[in-house]
Amino acid sequence: MSDYVELFNLTKTYPTPKGAAVIVQDFNLRIKKGEFVALIGHSGCGKSTVLSMLAGLNDISGGGIILAGKELSDAGPDRGVVFQSPCLLPWMTAFENVLLGVNQVFFTASKTERRQIAEYYLTVVGLGDAMHKRPPELSQGMKQRVGIARAFALSPKMLLLDEPFGMLDTLTRIELQQVLLDVWQRTKLTALMVTHDVDEAIFLADRVVMMTNGPAAGVGDTLPISFPRPRNRAALLENTEYYRCREYLITFLEERAHRKTSLAKAA
Repeated sequence: MSDYVELFNLTKTYPTPKGAAVIVQDFNLRIKKGEFVALIGHSGCGKSTVLSMLAGLNDISGGGIILAGKELSDAGPDRGVVFQSPCLLPWMTAFENVLLGVNQVFFTASKTERRQIAEYYLTVVGLGDAMHKRPPELSQGMKQRVGIARAFALSPKMLLLDEPFGMLDTLTRIELQQVLLDVWQRTKLTALMVTHDVDEAIFLADRVVMMTNGPAAGVGDTLPISFPRPRNRAALLENTEYYRCREYLITFLEERAHRKTSLAKAA
C-alpha cells in the first residue's frame, strides 16, 4: 500500500507575551490507505492538536498535510470526525442528526437513498430501535453511537477519532470499541485515533504512534500491532505478544516520553 496521508514537519505555535509557545514541532507521520493508527501520549502532549490540524479545525503554523494526493488547508467532508462528546442537535432525532450531514454530502442522491444511508449506519452501530429518539432520551453511550454512525455515513476519505470513549464507563467503553471495530471492518477507512489508553490502542490499531511530551512534542516511537483481523478481545488477552506490546508502550510513557528520542520514525 502507498502512503495515503502524510503529515510533514507539522508544527503548531501560539503567541504569548514571552514569545511563541511551541506545542507541536516537526511532527512527521505517514499513514497507508486503510490503515488504523492510534496516537498515544500523556495528557497535554499535543495529540488532539495534531488531530485538529488534520481535521482542518486548527490552523497549521508550519509544515503541511496531504490526504489522497491533495494538500489540506481547511475542514471538509472528506474527513469524518468523532469527538469525545458527539455534539448532537438536541431538537433533532438521532436519525435526523445523521441525515443532516448525509443530505449535505450526497445532495445528488434521491431522498430515499439518503434516508437509507442514515438508517443503515444507525442500524449497524446498534441503534435500529432508537434512531427516532432525541439526544435527551439517549444515554451517553448511545449518543456516541450516533456520532460514530454520522462519521461513517459521510463516506469520508479518512476517519478521525479524538478520545471518543473517554467519557464512558469501562463496560460501555469496551462495548463501543467493538462497535467501532465492527463498522470499521466493513469500510476499512483510513483512521487516526487519539487515545491515552494503551489497551484501547493495541486492540484497535494496526500501528501505535507514541508522542513525546511537550513543549515542542513530536513522534517518539512507533509500534506495529500484528494481531490478525477480525480481532477477538478474549483471544488477545491470552496472547503473550499482547503483553509485550503493552509493556513496550507503558515503558515509553513512563520512561521515554519526556524526551525526544533517536528512535523517532516517520513511517
